[in-house]
Amino acid sequence: MTDTDLCFTPATELVSLIRRRKVSPLEVTRAVLARIERVNPPLNAYCTVAAEQALETAKRATAALKRRARVGPLHGVPVSIKDLTLTKGIRTTEGSKIFEHRVPDQDALVVERLKAAGAIVLGKTNTPEFGAGANTFNAVFGPTRNPWNPALTCGGSTGGGAVALATGLGPLAQGSDLGGSLRIPAAFCGVVGFRTSPGLVPVWPTTVAWDPWSVPGPMARTVADTALMLSAIAGPDPRAPLSYAVDTRAFGRAVREPRIKGLSVAWGGGLGVTPVDDEVSKTCHGAMSVFRKLGARVEEEHPDFGGLHEIVLVSRGASMAARHAEKLPKWREVMQENLVKNIEYGLTLTAADIGRAERLRTELWHRVREFFGRYDLLVTPTTAVPPFPVEVVYPKEINGKPMTHYIEWVLLTYAVTVVGLPAISVPCGFTRAGLPVGLQIVGRWRDEAGVLRAAAAFEAAAPWAHLRPPEPA
Repeated sequence: MTDTDLCFTPATELVSLIRRRKVSPLEVTRAVLARIERVNPPLNAYCTVAAEQALETAKRATAALKRRARVGPLHGVPVSIKDLTLTKGIRTTEGSKIFEHRVPDQDALVVERLKAAGAIVLGKTNTPEFGAGANTFNAVFGPTRNPWNPALTCGGSTGGGAVALATGLGPLAQGSDLGGSLRIPAAFCGVVGFRTSPGLVPVWPTTVAWDPWSVPGPMARTVADTALMLSAIAGPDPRAPLSYAVDTRAFGRAVREPRIKGLSVAWGGGLGVTPVDDEVSKTCHGAMSVFRKLGARVEEEHPDFGGLHEIVLVSRGASMAARHAEKLPKWREVMQENLVKNIEYGLTLTAADIGRAERLRTELWHRVREFFGRYDLLVTPTTAVPPFPVEVVYPKEINGKPMTHYIEWVLLTYAVTVVGLPAISVPCGFTRAGLPVGLQIVGRWRDEAGVLRAAAAFEAAAPWAHLRPPEPA
């Protein structure tokens, strides 16, 4: 096995190879770090590489195996951490000039759990400022580019993590998702991104512990790797009031027993809330033939998402104001323009505005709940468009229809966020220009295992992990 092949080896296989001492954590880490040094510069997936820390951890992990110590489920497996997420001793900027030189003295809970499971932290991946955007660029590190065409965006906000996965710069990537920040870059880069139910992966520290919008989660090149990582980071913690108990073993069982046969699956298209690029729509709709071949009953149907636009704008504005309003007086001039507008809009909201949005959200939740009484899964394109030029903040039109607001092009993912359902993005094909297209599979309330089971069945029938983007020039 060459070093390049080792860098693209799935995490599930690495775990086996490492435990059987066919390869050491140190060998894996050295191979990935060497590839980062060679491949990362033109793409800018990693904004901070913690090579010394990673190598030291890998040496300890290798020594532990030699003395036959008890090890965790991710022992020796490299992982990247989104630059929004606190990492002890590793610079964490959140893509903002405000925190350009910050080095935290603690790990976020999700990092604690990854380390406890034996994962080796390689460094931090790039993100838009405070994760506020679906195109990864910021004033500290600049843009991150799509590995399939560096002139295009990789999506966001976990854009750096998706690029790292697609190019063999680690088999696992930690990210987070508010309106699609795991799913959109996964779709644009040809990997897997999983937004799980609020509370499944607990959040700590945070200034808004009761906020259900942004959730940390896993990203990987395969569904099985995604399940493996999720099993290590899910479950309750007393510091996170939304967290809840779960049988994490169910995630592994789901991907080992994949199936779609007998399921009732709804093809939702644009959900009645957004136009979808013709080529993206055709590719995703064509993927439904796989569900039919695997024995699912497929119908074209979706819930009524009336009121979604208002819910999204108000909830996002209120959340951004809660998290960042205190920064405006001192830092406005160095903050990203769209972020400032988000915060300022949030500050204009009245109690009546927020209350109305919550009522609309409740009504929507019950319509979706009733819908899932008839269907097991809802399937849509992950994104309404293929990747667009990296200099463009967001697409101004889709199929000739102008976008009146930047949030409109991500409503396919945001629609799932507002009702708190688990949703995974899996690759389902390519455009004529050779760009990945993602399929969003949405499951019932807290049914992560069901989503993983279906995604693994789709992956087995239409495999993609062997496909790699061209090596950067």
